[in-house]
Amino acid sequence: MSAVLTATDIQVSFLKESQKTIFSKERQQVLRGIDLEINEGECLGIIGESGSGKSTLGRVLAGLLQPDSGKVVIEGIDIYDRSFRKQAALRHNLAIVFQDYTSSANPRFRVSSIIGESLRVLEKTGERIDRKARVAELLEQVGLPTDFAGRYPHELSGGQLQRVCIARAIALRPRVILLDEAISSLDASTQIQVMDLLMDLRKRHGLSYLFITHDLTSITYLCDRVLFFHNGSVVERVDQMDRIGFIRNDYARRLLESVMGIGVTGGLPTQEQNSLQPARTRIGNLPLHMPQQIRAV
Repeated sequence: MSAVLTATDIQVSFLKESQKTIFSKERQQVLRGIDLEINEGECLGIIGESGSGKSTLGRVLAGLLQPDSGKVVIEGIDIYDRSFRKQAALRHNLAIVFQDYTSSANPRFRVSSIIGESLRVLEKTGERIDRKARVAELLEQVGLPTDFAGRYPHELSGGQLQRVCIARAIALRPRVILLDEAISSLDASTQIQVMDLLMDLRKRHGLSYLFITHDLTSITYLCDRVLFFHNGSVVERVDQMDRIGFIRNDYARRLLESVMGIGVTGGLPTQEQNSLQPARTRIGNLPLHMPQQIRAV
């Protein structure tokens, strides 16, 4: 598979909170030499605790925060080359879905206008678009009735509004969508519905995702590969999701075990244990004990 996005040696530092004066020079390193690539049609997951640097990396990859050093390339375009032509191309190739759907959707806009923001970007390239028909088509693709086009954000549930934000993202026909904690504020059942939607859209449109989260369960549900972040560095790379139970880094193992602590017996499974317990329900290759009532559903 060919890479649609590559990042090379990304370094980011900020002035320390106690040093924000005109003469201060002391900085805190936030990202330390990050290298990654996202291949065509895949979902790359980034997981880590709060403050690990994963959202800062997301801002860098989205073109919202210029790094101290390093390079980010999408479809052959250096996203920090500020020429107008290249920036216009970038807006087509990359879209973002944020965690806080309430603040990323203007409360004064109807759904048709929220999605229409992306369509205006396409119209500036000279493309003719029937906005009403295109908005209706996008709403259908994200599983919402077409009459939602006339509603305001406060008239929608959290899951419905996040679907609108996803519709706005795919309206650009991007190559890569950055999902920054995009489902973490939704309830559990809605999270599964939105993840199923994302998987369907990915197959339908050939999308690539960068999925940033602190939730290991959603990572194993949605992603093809995973990077574990800690203190601004990648401490573990998992290139095959059926091997996620066999990671070696101590921090990544502790993070994994903290998730397995509920409803799971033992620590990380060995390969022999895994082969001897085929009847267990699994997330990736993690054996989980589930109540019979839930298993039956």
